[in-house]
Amino acid sequence: MNDVLPVPPIPDQPADELAPPIQPGDAACPVVEPVAAPAAAPAASGIGVLLVNLGTPDAAEPAAVRRYLKEFLTDPRVIEKNSLLWKFVLNGIILPLRSRRKARDYQKIWNNEKDESPLKTITRSQAEKLAGILEPLGQHVVVDWAMRYANPSIASRLEALIASGCDRILLMPLYPQYAAPTTATVCDEVFRYLMTLRRQPALRIMAAYYDDPYYIEVLASSLKAELKALPFQPDVIVASYHGMPQEYVQKGDPYESQCVTTTRLLRAQLGYDENKLMLTYQSRFGRARWLQPYTIKTVKALAKKGVKNLVMIMPGFSADCLETLEEIAVDNAHVFKRYGGRNFAAIPCLNDSEAGMLMIWQLAMRELKGWA
Repeated sequence: MNDVLPVPPIPDQPADELAPPIQPGDAACPVVEPVAAPAAAPAASGIGVLLVNLGTPDAAEPAAVRRYLKEFLTDPRVIEKNSLLWKFVLNGIILPLRSRRKARDYQKIWNNEKDESPLKTITRSQAEKLAGILEPLGQHVVVDWAMRYANPSIASRLEALIASGCDRILLMPLYPQYAAPTTATVCDEVFRYLMTLRRQPALRIMAAYYDDPYYIEVLASSLKAELKALPFQPDVIVASYHGMPQEYVQKGDPYESQCVTTTRLLRAQLGYDENKLMLTYQSRFGRARWLQPYTIKTVKALAKKGVKNLVMIMPGFSADCLETLEEIAVDNAHVFKRYGGRNFAAIPCLNDSEAGMLMIWQLAMRELKGWA
């Protein structure tokens, strides 16, 4: 069917009966004032991909560490209390003492060449490499990175992505297991920024990938490769995840169950039982009851029981940071050897390795379906 409207026939009329043409200036010819054309909308329609990790101080100095810790420990997603007593303890005891101690810890692992923490170095590299992998999708796909606490802030990078023409943004919190103090607080910060905008971009948030088959496969294959390179074979392998107050799980946080699932799937992939691949939780803070078993106590108990060769992996961390490079690789190694252990190895996180980047690429492509 032809969608073109038919032209109505022009009636026959003698030439001398035709009305004279209207001239400019005649009353029948109104003067039309020029109207300014509306401002053109940005031509670009881009897709932003924002990798987000926890955060890091801007310097390995007490003042910078204090700023970072204050932002972190005053987040109600992290510490679910806001009493006057907590504020007094935080500002009067924890921040002055912990800032100095943590500054010394950061100095042990600091990337002096770039004057930044390894977490910042690795996350930047992950974003740069992902941008290269996604390049075939087109220049309209822009990859950036941010930290939930300290710099670069989530708001600053969202602003930059939107300014570059991105009207669709994929948020990728780099936490395999979901938790309110990690993934949820990243979303909170994103939403806070979006609330300031009249014109908001479309937003997608990557789901937790704790049971993703490719994630489990990459964890297993990278562990096998690292074990082959070691000068000893482990008697036990400990999978250490960041801890959390037990109360948070009782309130409905799925974190513990997702850590258990990851470990169960990893055991199945490797053919290990619970005695060969153990699950523990590290980084306990305060006096409250946290998820158990505690990593440091387990390491001590294994050494005292006669285990001589120990390997530790940290499946809940997508990039090496203070908790893996200092707490595990230094503190736990010291405890293990002090109580009778002989050989200890902390396996690096996936970081920006080839396997790690292929995993991040797989996750990004899964979430970008229908957009790119």
